[in-house]
Amino acid sequence: MKLLIKSAHILYPGSNFHQTKADVLIENGQVSAVAESLSADDAEVVNAQGCYLSPGFFDLNCNIGEPGLETKEDLKTGLLAAAAGGFTGVALMPGTQPPIHSKTEVEYLINRAKGNLVQVYPLGAISCQREGKDMSEMYDMYLSGAKAFTDGDKPVKDAGLMERALLYAKGFNALVFSYPEDVAIAGKAKVHEGAVSTLLGMKGIPSLAEELMIARDLYLAEYTEAPIHFSTISTARSVELIRDAKAKGLKVTCDVAAHHLVLIDEALLGFDSQYKVKPPLRTQTDVDALLHGLNDGTIDAIVSQHTPQEVEFKDVEFEIAAFGVIGLQTALPLAIKAGLSPELIVEKLAVNPRKILNVEQPTLNEGHAANFVLFNSEAEWTFDKQTNKSKSANSPFFNQNLKGKVLLTFNNGQLQKN
Repeated sequence: MKLLIKSAHILYPGSNFHQTKADVLIENGQVSAVAESLSADDAEVVNAQGCYLSPGFFDLNCNIGEPGLETKEDLKTGLLAAAAGGFTGVALMPGTQPPIHSKTEVEYLINRAKGNLVQVYPLGAISCQREGKDMSEMYDMYLSGAKAFTDGDKPVKDAGLMERALLYAKGFNALVFSYPEDVAIAGKAKVHEGAVSTLLGMKGIPSLAEELMIARDLYLAEYTEAPIHFSTISTARSVELIRDAKAKGLKVTCDVAAHHLVLIDEALLGFDSQYKVKPPLRTQTDVDALLHGLNDGTIDAIVSQHTPQEVEFKDVEFEIAAFGVIGLQTALPLAIKAGLSPELIVEKLAVNPRKILNVEQPTLNEGHAANFVLFNSEAEWTFDKQTNKSKSANSPFFNQNLKGKVLLTFNNGQLQKN
């Protein structure tokens, strides 16, 4: 297969062609040539004028139901949605049935996804059954391919367990992800605590629930001298805590979900369960702080937090509806809607996630395997039944016109066109 991409704006940090306009020739899955002007016989030519060519995106927070919850999403549909969203790598959360809490499940996912355009990186559970009691066999999972450890959307309530996990993972250079929520403070509330929750007459989740857990885990990371990563932070004070920790020299990274960059809790005034996510949608002050954190480097990555749900879990009363939205195909448009530059989007969606998970960065060097996404930050498209590749459709952006389109995704010698 020969593919010639003409006049693309190259965004490959570290490449000699970074921030230049160039032609790229792909042959047999490899970068064959990069130059200001190229021609090739028998090549499929793509006019990339006005488009950006960057390393394929990498998602640090993706929920796919397999094994056990395939009615929400299986690997086939999940990875199709990932490729359509420009992702060539996804870290899979362990919230399956059974959870990813032993080498058996890790090896199952890696073998099932082998040879796919999108590479799969299972995240192992910190605790057995994600129950927060006994530590899982983390080293076994690490040897089988688990890159990091997390209990997914279940916070580790026991500080002693988190301390042991940090110390243990540090011994073999693995990373622990923290989902920051103090459940004793959050309780069973469904929305952010504030003016909107008062208007709705609903008990709210205070920002304090997230910030207390971040403060606790920062102390534990400092005490153990271990690296830690915080998943889906959502409040202004959380950004401050992590900024201060980085200034002190702690080995801390964090990410934010794309939908938290563009939505605020006022979207809940219609009781639409498609806006029910966790952490909950916060205030405009929080959104502004998150965007500032992305721009000053406090927040390292943007994630999709792709959480598919069957219609019967969403099309119900707000109080009993499940949390979560599908986000693989909307991560890029939401980052653009939030006002981020293409350069910053590539840093937060492609480069930094791989750094955090210690995954090799794709390069644009001749003779190296091609791994890229070609996207147009100005092109518009409609996210609907025809364009949605996921098995589920729980998204507040469904049937909306979105700006920012992925045109091509390439990896493992395979091409997906949108």
